Amino acid sequence: MDLKVNTHRHRSWAEPWRVKMVELLKMTTYEERKKALVEAGYNTFLLRSRDVYIDLLTDSGTSAMSDRQWAGMMLGDEAYAGSENFYHLEEAVKKYYGYKYLVPTHQGRGAEHIISKLLIKQGDHVPGNMYFTTTRLHQELAGGTFHDIIIDEAHDPENEHPFKGNVDLNKLDALVKEYGAHRIPYVSIATTVNMAGGQPISLANLRELREYTRKHGILIIHDMTRVAENAWFIKQREEGYAGKSVAEIVREICDLTDGATMSAKKDALVNIGGFLALNDPDLFDRARNMVVVYEGLHTYGGMAGRDMEAMAIGIGESVHDDHIRARVGQVEYLGNRLLAHDIPIVKPVGSHGVFIDAKKFLPTVSQDKFPAQALAAAIYLDSGIRTMERGIVSAGRNKKTGDHNYPKLELVRLTIPRRVYTQAHMDVVVESILEVYDQRSRIKGLKMVYEPKYLRFFQARFDSLS
Repeated sequence: MDLKVNTHRHRSWAEPWRVKMVELLKMTTYEERKKALVEAGYNTFLLRSRDVYIDLLTDSGTSAMSDRQWAGMMLGDEAYAGSENFYHLEEAVKKYYGYKYLVPTHQGRGAEHIISKLLIKQGDHVPGNMYFTTTRLHQELAGGTFHDIIIDEAHDPENEHPFKGNVDLNKLDALVKEYGAHRIPYVSIATTVNMAGGQPISLANLRELREYTRKHGILIIHDMTRVAENAWFIKQREEGYAGKSVAEIVREICDLTDGATMSAKKDALVNIGGFLALNDPDLFDRARNMVVVYEGLHTYGGMAGRDMEAMAIGIGESVHDDHIRARVGQVEYLGNRLLAHDIPIVKPVGSHGVFIDAKKFLPTVSQDKFPAQALAAAIYLDSGIRTMERGIVSAGRNKKTGDHNYPKLELVRLTIPRRVYTQAHMDVVVESILEVYDQRSRIKGLKMVYEPKYLRFFQARFDSLS
């Protein structure tokens, strides 16, 4: 029997996997949540996971591994030197990303630390398409100053530019003219910019950047944590790429850069691990020497052999079109449901999470009262759903004046782990946010009562002003 396929009719999609094992979740009472929140100092990072119902704090290391990855864990070669799993990982990095040399690290910030110490000298300047917290701190600790060269549209939650991760080449050129190319060791480029709401960079923009940096002798170091998700947006939005696979686009992105830091806890679908990938043999030799000092031997870099095997398999799974379609599709489902109820979020919906615009959600709470932190606390109090702040707390303080940095974006991130939650969980999230929105006038903000020296969003504590 032959059937004619109707290509014009809308067809629903489903996750390209089925469930083999479940982890039971704990349902808490309002009183239990309030007690837990006070003990955590109104910081969702300080909540115990046992007190969380749906955990949208981060997609880092929280995804579900496949049966093939779990099987690979049983093949761990735990030899101190020359683990066979390292060579499997090296092969996967070369095959899917194209970088020539691999330096494994315990996670992405280990790679950030090494590349910063290798390339940045005191007084250098590092441009990038919006800061990321750990990346900027490593650059500063190495003596550099970060400069945001992302397009202006990225700082406007309402703007629907399809590639808000793009670099403004005029901003970069102004830095080169002011400081000289010799004081700019590299441009730090993230694919799907986290702090902008998971927004992608286009290949057209990256090619223009490559041409400019080659002319001035400046490297491009790629934060490729979510490169496959960026490739999906290029496939959907950039002219000429609809017929290409995600794997092909990922390779094209990487080929336009000189090296990369990778937190494999995101795209590569593992619970721990990362790497530094390079093309220059001399830089690789220096990095391989440094990893022995700070991470572990150059063939394990802080990871067990079984973790490297799971990562090698996960890299291959991460570039499957069906996987990325479902992964980004679930994020878009949540975002579109919130938009349907007029909840202010960053538009267009990003790749790894939905970002609520806390300034518009809580217009009466001034930024120095930490509206995004207060909103994340309120969502947890309502339903046990854990989200996280990406605003003034994450932005930290000006290293010269000591004053708060006041970012234009004050966001609450609803981060979706890969292959973990169902659409029903997303519906529960929507219902909780709608309930908090109806009672938003009761939220008065927070005051900070403890602030650590570095990366304060992880450990800061607050009191309620309500």
